[in-house]
Amino acid sequence: MSTLPNILTVDVEDYFQVSAFEHRISRDQWNSIPCRVEASTDRLLQLFADCNVHGTFFVLGWVAKHYPTLVRRIADAGHELASHGFWHQLVYNLTPDEFRQDIRDSKAAIGDATGVGVTAYRAPSFSITNKSMWALDVLVEEGFTVDSSIFPIRHARGGMPGARPDIHTIQTQHGPITEIPPSVGRVGKLKVPIGGGYFRLFPLSLTRQAIRSIQAQNRPAMLYIHPWEIDPEQPRVSGIGRKSRARHYVGLGRTENRMRKLFATEIFTPLSETLRKNATVPETEFTYCETVQGEEHDN
Repeated sequence: MSTLPNILTVDVEDYFQVSAFEHRISRDQWNSIPCRVEASTDRLLQLFADCNVHGTFFVLGWVAKHYPTLVRRIADAGHELASHGFWHQLVYNLTPDEFRQDIRDSKAAIGDATGVGVTAYRAPSFSITNKSMWALDVLVEEGFTVDSSIFPIRHARGGMPGARPDIHTIQTQHGPITEIPPSVGRVGKLKVPIGGGYFRLFPLSLTRQAIRSIQAQNRPAMLYIHPWEIDPEQPRVSGIGRKSRARHYVGLGRTENRMRKLFATEIFTPLSETLRKNATVPETEFTYCETVQGEEHDN
């Protein structure tokens, strides 16, 4: 087993709330669709308990509002709570005022459910990009100290190829915020993101090699996962593109077993524990301004 701790994160949302389905399922329909997020998250909590791992749960505010006891169970199990916004909206499609209200509503919903004041945030679909870096200023103004949204690879709806891959502090106009980017390892010439659809699509051996490539730089690898990814019985949404269908549904039946195998050989901890062990992180000015060409990924 590797002795370098990695980071475990969960984006808590239901299967029908993903960005790939938003043209088929509007927010007005959410209340009328049978939810599976409670059962799938409980299943994930049991998996983590079995494997004795703890992580950071980026909870959608809508989920916290409708399932407050679920969010309390997450906290009671010793996991860290963070915000995933309220409505799962792409940040670059919002105005600064709309974004501010979204994160306020999310923070309030999680706080009402648990009494916890969250200070870490992850944008839906990693949608803090070069055209929405203003969001970091808003996050700082609203009391957030950690962001995990800047994916240093091209993503179907977000991502920022060329961004720093390591933990670093970004100096915004309103103060500093620590950026903990989702991880992208390298296996030969192949870039391998750690989590989501990539974790289901790529062989586990490739994910292990990608993690090793990150650890070789004395950096923790970050795994991100969604509760719906261990729910192979979830309903199939009709009318979505072939590519989106493949990305969402591929490998759902093997996700849980893969995580168990990975947890048997790797140490995973919440974001806050990693930050405590890396009290001094490099700083960068607020200078992300260009999009560098790179591979396109989804999930």
